Amino acid sequence: MRRYTVAAAQMDSGPEKEINLIHMETMIEEAGKRGASLVVFPETSTLLPSSGIEKEAGAEPVPGPSTDRLSKAAREAGIWVHSGSLLERIEGNEKCYNTSVLISPEGEVTAKYRKIHLFDVNVHDGPSVRESASYASGNEIVIAETPLGNIGMSICYDLRFPELYRILALRGAQVLVVPACFTSDTGKEHWDPLLRARAIENLCYVVAPGQVGSKPRYRAHGKSMVVDPWGTVTACRASGEGLVLAEVDLDRLESLRHSVPCLQNRRPDTYDWR
Repeated sequence: MRRYTVAAAQMDSGPEKEINLIHMETMIEEAGKRGASLVVFPETSTLLPSSGIEKEAGAEPVPGPSTDRLSKAAREAGIWVHSGSLLERIEGNEKCYNTSVLISPEGEVTAKYRKIHLFDVNVHDGPSVRESASYASGNEIVIAETPLGNIGMSICYDLRFPELYRILALRGAQVLVVPACFTSDTGKEHWDPLLRARAIENLCYVVAPGQVGSKPRYRAHGKSMVVDPWGTVTACRASGEGLVLAEVDLDRLESLRHSVPCLQNRRPDTYDWR
């Protein structure tokens, strides 16, 4: 499919997994009715715990109960579903993975990505967060080959590491998904330019759904958006929960890559990373 509609789902997820999942099932149904071929949810979509106890109790295998429900909703709506991210249990380990899955319209889990870059920061005039205390980092770069194009997977803080997205683009990614729970402290200055930069420098579509609302230690930025390969924000939801829809046109993407062949004009023979 060379041209289709994508939906980015903005959520205010909390510690009640059942409430979050019911909301996601409703949004999947709505996205299908509005003509979307793919709906992408934000980071920690199924569960945003307020304590370590809630995190440990809410982590589950992937695939598991939550992905089973999302698979059923995908089948009923007849669309692709990107889970955002879930807490994936690691047997024998108190830590868990922050994990995304991509589900086909037939309800099959076709790709799984574990967040590579963990958010260990002290934000100026903002929160102090150390994800590595609770999460294990993934180590695999993932591209899902689908009828909707090649989808490069990432999660939130990954956005600050352009190396990941350049590798995704060089391996054939056409659509980059960035489910996030950006803090308002960093998001108000960095969210827009980072997303547009990843789209422009890699000539890819970027689909970036975010969490919104007050969380246990910070306020989430929201501003879910879709950015085209020229860096134009084609759809955006500034606040509140809901879907934002935009068109993905892979023929236009290929035309822009032909006009501005920066991926072909690279000089890896001159790059020295040492």
